[in-house]
Amino acid sequence: QVQLPESGGGLVQAGGPLRLSCTAPERTFSTYAMAWFRQAPGLEREFVAAINYRYDNTVYADSVKGRFTISRDNAKNTLNLQMTSLKIEDTAVYYCAAASRYTRLLEEYHSWGQGTQVTVSA
Repeated sequence: QVQLPESGGGLVQAGGPLRLSCTAPERTFSTYAMAWFRQAPGLEREFVAAINYRYDNTVYADSVKGRFTISRDNAKNTLNLQMTSLKIEDTAVYYCAAASRYTRLLEEYHSWGQGTQVTVSA
């Protein structure tokens, strides 16, 4: 069962914006932290950004800092990733995830979406 279904992926020109979203049941959405990961073809899944449930503080991978913004809409139980100034190297499958701790570590995330493809063209 997919607990964190993602939406918003697609094809976008380099430099452009794209917004990803995932929606979860309240019990999953209210876990300690939620995050976005991504996985490019032939590469390992990597951390992108996380947001704390109680305090809404955020942390970003250096590669996306200043370009991506993670946010939550508590009324809609929705996690968002607003991406701007997209680069070809941002091309990947993006995953929504939930963890019991505020962390970057893959193994500590217990709930995952199915992934949504983001393709950035030249």
